[in-house]
Amino acid sequence: MSKCAEAAAVAATVPGAGMGQAGLRPSMVPRQASFFPPPVPNPFVQQTRMGAASRLQIFFLGIILLPIRVLLVALIILLAWPFAAISTACCPEKLTHPITGWRRKITQPVLKFLGHAMFLSMGFMVTVKGKVASPAEAPIFVAAPHSTFFDGIACVVAGLPSMVSRNENAQVPLIGRLLRAVQPVLVSRVDPDSRKNTINEIIRRATSGGQWPQILVFPEGTCTNRSCLITFKPGAFIPGVPVQPILLRYPNKLDTVTWTWQGYTFIQLCMLTFCQLFTKVEVEFMPVQVPNDEEKSDPILFACRVRSLMAEALGIPVTDHTYEDCRLMISAGQLTLPMEAGLVEFTKISRKLKLDWDSIRKQLDEYATIACCSKGGRIGIDEFAEYLKLPVSDVLRQLFTLFDRNHDGSIDFREYVIGLAVLCNPANTEDIIQMAFKLFDVDEDGFITEEEFSTILQASLGVPDLDVSGLFKEIAQGDSVSYEEFKSFALKHPQYAKIFTTYLDLQTCHVFSLPKEAQAAPLIASNKVSPENHDESTSDKKDD
Repeated sequence: MSKCAEAAAVAATVPGAGMGQAGLRPSMVPRQASFFPPPVPNPFVQQTRMGAASRLQIFFLGIILLPIRVLLVALIILLAWPFAAISTACCPEKLTHPITGWRRKITQPVLKFLGHAMFLSMGFMVTVKGKVASPAEAPIFVAAPHSTFFDGIACVVAGLPSMVSRNENAQVPLIGRLLRAVQPVLVSRVDPDSRKNTINEIIRRATSGGQWPQILVFPEGTCTNRSCLITFKPGAFIPGVPVQPILLRYPNKLDTVTWTWQGYTFIQLCMLTFCQLFTKVEVEFMPVQVPNDEEKSDPILFACRVRSLMAEALGIPVTDHTYEDCRLMISAGQLTLPMEAGLVEFTKISRKLKLDWDSIRKQLDEYATIACCSKGGRIGIDEFAEYLKLPVSDVLRQLFTLFDRNHDGSIDFREYVIGLAVLCNPANTEDIIQMAFKLFDVDEDGFITEEEFSTILQASLGVPDLDVSGLFKEIAQGDSVSYEEFKSFALKHPQYAKIFTTYLDLQTCHVFSLPKEAQAAPLIASNKVSPENHDESTSDKKDD
């Protein structure tokens, strides 16, 4: 599409443009089709609906079962603690050597037995399928889908392998000592080299020839509702050693175990689960997967293949959701936006648009500012216009239509970010900002007054009585706007880029439509042109 045609498509209804009809949607911009949201539901939310019968059953069973099970769990933890203390006595928190000898031989069988007893006391009926691989066959277990803290049952069934856990968890009284007994790989959030050190530790243990226990990893990195398998983190696959996939299923009529960021809390799930007569769980050990040469050099390829095999066995799809999407949902909740407000596969989108986490988080704040009063967390044309401090005009509708990717008359956060990145940010180059400033600076004194600002926006938006005092005050620190102030505002608010340059684009079209001798004049000739007086202004500049 030529520059002139593209400008005309964006501002088809501006007076003086002489083309298009109001409300006509411009053709799809490059790569637009690849940004439509996936059909997979949001995996980070869970809504368990209970009928009256279920509530009554939970109430009456809870009167008897809840206190008994709480006491049993507490008793088992107290019994396990001395053995965990013996196992880790005189050992540093971050182990440099594996626990061996009599301490491991005595404590591990007891801790394994007590682990089975604890889950049994909580009412879990465990079904195990497949065969557990030896450390020589598979140094690493990968378990999915990860949907609850009860998934720790996979660790007990697998023979208490080491786990990757936060360093803070090892500090918790009682529980921390039990965690240290399985010789975990501890991750520190305050250490900037934590990720690299964790990977190095996993590689060291996985390639130790069986000296260290096997490692159990939940490669999704966060809990989901088990409706799909999200992107696997490559940490478990970087060592390039065989891995054994573990499938986790909870085939219960009433789901009381799923623990996502939007749903029941830890305490609520524990109480609901303890009040069930029993809770079914299936742990299936799949055949060991050995990486080929290509997968050894490309752990992401290995992770994708293993994930596909596990998803096929579970009968669920795979998606490009990641832990970062979950972080974004948490941030949305803190901003009082609905957690599902267009927050889908954002890591995938960020890679395509070359956006980092800080910029995405900043744009989420900005979106929340616009959508704070919008029902359902979606932005309509009225909210969009109010935020821009501009009236709803044909040009603004055209701009809004470029954001509205699914044609439903509103935009969510995903559409908003894509619109900024694909439609607005490219228009905010240094050259374009300079041209736009010169366009507004009618008297060429290096400053834009409110009258100059109002005149040009009235022409570009086709609104003769436009009041821009509110918008002008947003930009100006005094009675006029310098170039630096204008540039700072344009970079911080890229939504205005198309609006600021619409008039410039229309003048470009006008100049290109003139005879060749007239086009020889500098483009900045449009600086003093208004829609009502194209010819006079062009000839004046030519005479200069």
